[in-house]
Amino acid sequence: MSNVHHTPVTTPVTPFGAIEGTHWIETLNDGSPVLIRPLRPQDRQRETDFINRMSEQACRFRFLGNLKEASPALLDQLMDVDDRDRVAFVALAHDNGELREVGVSRYSASGDEKQCECAVTVADDWRHRGLAVLLMRRLIDIARKNGFRTMFSIDAAENEPMRELAGYLGFRRRLDPDDATQVIHALDL
Repeated sequence: MSNVHHTPVTTPVTPFGAIEGTHWIETLNDGSPVLIRPLRPQDRQRETDFINRMSEQACRFRFLGNLKEASPALLDQLMDVDDRDRVAFVALAHDNGELREVGVSRYSASGDEKQCECAVTVADDWRHRGLAVLLMRRLIDIARKNGFRTMFSIDAAENEPMRELAGYLGFRRRLDPDDATQVIHALDL
């Protein structure tokens, strides 16, 4: 009779419970944990709630115009991801016992399939914690893996937070030749 001891296998416990699929649990600059994962079809209501909670300025910066609420057509567009030409990552955090979307980054192929346009948005109450940097780094990594050569963003010239983030991440900035109120940030991948 052998004395074989079996060590039980335990799954590490996360602040988010058991999670399936590709995901990362990151700690922000203030110690807050967030779950970052690809956007899924079942996130549609979270995305709606996220947009509806955005401040007027955040909506103007994100959508380059005024947005009163997320229309079904806009949500259809935002939820249309394919893991190659249209990619989105959501950041989720606990809020009163519910997982709430607190940030999102996304890109969409543009033009010659070597370029993609990106965007990142962080909930007003989650800014200045490093979340936008984490979301954009995930997005940049997957864009590189998917063969894109350039990532760009078209932003309001007055969008100081995006100017700072883009500069920090190594994007070049230039005025939009078609609209003096906008700038184009571009990153060689």
